[in-house]
Amino acid sequence: MLNRFFTGFAFIAVAGAALAQNTPVGKWHSVDEKTKEIKSEITITENGGVLSGKVSKVLRKDAKPDAVCEECKDARKGQPIVGLEIIRGGKKEDGADVWSGGKILDPENGKEYTLKLTPEDGGKKLAVRGSIGPFGRTQTWVRVQ
Repeated sequence: MLNRFFTGFAFIAVAGAALAQNTPVGKWHSVDEKTKEIKSEITITENGGVLSGKVSKVLRKDAKPDAVCEECKDARKGQPIVGLEIIRGGKKEDGADVWSGGKILDPENGKEYTLKLTPEDGGKKLAVRGSIGPFGRTQTWVRVQ
């Protein structure tokens, strides 16, 4: 009887650890730093160890449902914001829960930045850093439950 209890407890502990995903893969809400308003929902996927992230929903109150990326400078110019790939090429760093080496696009200004993603708070939050050289900024995205 006691053996079953420990086996069940171990199963629950492992399942709980699996739910606390320390990975950027999943759905995230991007949050405006000034207003704290949720701006959009981004879905990050992984294929062959490489990350890709697309805008799955625009959630701003003033958002136009048919908005396109007018400021983009590559093949994404004129593409709808919903479905737009904004994260490309991030890979997991050896020995760390950090993904880097890719690019992130800011559809509001059309600029691409060097990408660094770091899960925080047991995977409930994601530190998203975009930089050009030594200059950059970090946003905190929140995992969609």
